[in-house]
Amino acid sequence: MLPIEKVDHVGIRVRQKQVSIDFYEGLGFETLVDRCFEEGHPVIMRHPSGVVINLLGPSTASAGSNILMDVDEKHPGITHVSFKIASMEAAKTFLASKNIELTGNFSFKGMHAIFFRDPDRNVIELDAYEGAEPVTRAKPSDEALESYKSHPK
Repeated sequence: MLPIEKVDHVGIRVRQKQVSIDFYEGLGFETLVDRCFEEGHPVIMRHPSGVVINLLGPSTASAGSNILMDVDEKHPGITHVSFKIASMEAAKTFLASKNIELTGNFSFKGMHAIFFRDPDRNVIELDAYEGAEPVTRAKPSDEALESYKSHPK
C-alpha cells in the first residue's frame, strides 16, 4: 500500500492568470504564491478549509472546449474536482451571488451534488450529505453499485 495521507493539491491549467485568480478568490481561496507564472511556476492558492490548488500556465493550446464531462464521447483524463460542503442551499446562494451558473446536479441516497465551471471550463462539483457521510461510500453495496450504474451521467 502506498502511504497516502491526504490530497496535497489540485493542478489546474489556465489561460488567463488574473481571471482565474479572481474567480478562485471569489470562492474564498487566498493567493499564497504568485511568481514566474509565465515561466511555468504555479500560482498557489489555499482555501480556509485547507484545500490547495495550483493554477498552472500559461496554456499553449487554443481554448477549445473541455469535453471530459459534456459530450457522449468519453475521453480519458481528470473530469472534475469535487469539494464536500456543509450546506447545499448556502452554496447555491453563494454561487448565484457571484453569477456562477450551475451546469448540472444530481441526488443519490442522501448525497446531493451540483456542478459549475471555472473560467477555463474546468468542472467543479460540490457535494453535501444528509447526516454523516456514509461509511459505505468507498465500498458501496452491490445494490448501491447497481443503482449508481443505472444513474444517467
